[in-house]
Amino acid sequence: MNRSIQWLALAALATIILVVACDQTKQARTTAEGDDKHVEMWTGLNHAVAVLNPTASNSARGEVHFMAADGKVKVVADIEGLGADQKHAIHIHQFGDITGSDGKATGGHYNPEEHDHGLPETAMRHAGDLGNIQADSEGKAHYEITVDNVSIAGRRNPIIGRGVIVHAKTDTGEQPTGGAGPRIAQGVIGIAKSK
Repeated sequence: MNRSIQWLALAALATIILVVACDQTKQARTTAEGDDKHVEMWTGLNHAVAVLNPTASNSARGEVHFMAADGKVKVVADIEGLGADQKHAIHIHQFGDITGSDGKATGGHYNPEEHDHGLPETAMRHAGDLGNIQADSEGKAHYEITVDNVSIAGRRNPIIGRGVIVHAKTDTGEQPTGGAGPRIAQGVIGIAKSK
């Protein structure tokens, strides 16, 4: 009798182990499929936007669009409230944290590959180095540049969720950050609505 109970108990235990193993395999497969969809969604993201608002005591504001195409990212910025006829540095910064009224919560330039600072014509530069925008006599600027050292949400230097900063001065290309001065506008790079 005891032997029969032992065999029944072993059979029941084996059944439970088999059911749990099958469930875990199914769950792992579902998780892997979910992960694939998650990766596909992010790597398929091809348009992001940062809405720039002025930092304390400044008036610069605008939009910066990031559009992926052929392994590169086209950056299109329209900004107003700048110094008339002045050049202003524009950079992608490490954090999308715009809680500081001075823009400093965004951290330093986005530089995951740990290069020296440089202007756009320098291949080995910070991923966030976008150069300078030129304001007209009314303090408005339109700027376009295509870069190949970042992605919107891909494997190489993704920019989604990071910050964009416009500075008071020109980026001269000098080390360590171009001598661009105070931060006059800031924004967070977010997912853009498809048009």
